Amino acid sequence: MQKKNTSVLWSCLLSLGMFICLIFLTVGCGQAEEQAKNQTCFLTIDGTTLLSHKQELAEEKRELVPEDGILLERTEVSFADGESVFDVLKRVTREQKLHMEYSMTPVYQTAYIEAIGNLYDFDCGELSGWTYSVNGEFPSVGCSQCLLEQGDDIVFWYTCERGKDLKP
Repeated sequence: MQKKNTSVLWSCLLSLGMFICLIFLTVGCGQAEEQAKNQTCFLTIDGTTLLSHKQELAEEKRELVPEDGILLERTEVSFADGESVFDVLKRVTREQKLHMEYSMTPVYQTAYIEAIGNLYDFDCGELSGWTYSVNGEFPSVGCSQCLLEQGDDIVFWYTCERGKDLKP
C-alpha cells in the first residue's frame, strides 16, 4: 500500500512541477517578445488615387473609400529584428480591425496583397491594385521579403494605373 501511495505522490509532484514550468515558460516568452520589439517604423495606407477614379469603381465600392482617401493615417509601429513589411501590415490591420487579404505566391516566395479595406486589386480596372514604398522608394521585392530597419516609412498605395498615378 505504501508503494502505491509513494507512486501517486511522485505523479502529483511531477505534474505540479510540469505545470509550474509551463507557467514560467509562457510568462517568459511573452516578456521576451515584447522586449524584442524595440525598433519603430511608420505605416500609412493610402487610397487617394481612388478619389479621382471613383467613377471606375462599382457603386458598392465607392462608399468604402474614405473622404480623404486615407485608410490608415501614418502610424508608429514597434517591430523586432527580422520582421518584414508584410509582418507589420498584417499585425496593424488586425489590430485596427481593417480588412486585409493576401495570398502567398510560391513563384516569387512572397505575399501578394489582394485587398485592404475591402478594396481589391482590379476593382478600379485591370491595372489597379496595391503596391508599397519604403522611404519613398518602391522595392523590387515583395513585402514579405523586405526586412524593416529602424525608422522606415512604409506606405501601401492603391494604384489605378500600375503605379504611374503614384507620387511618393
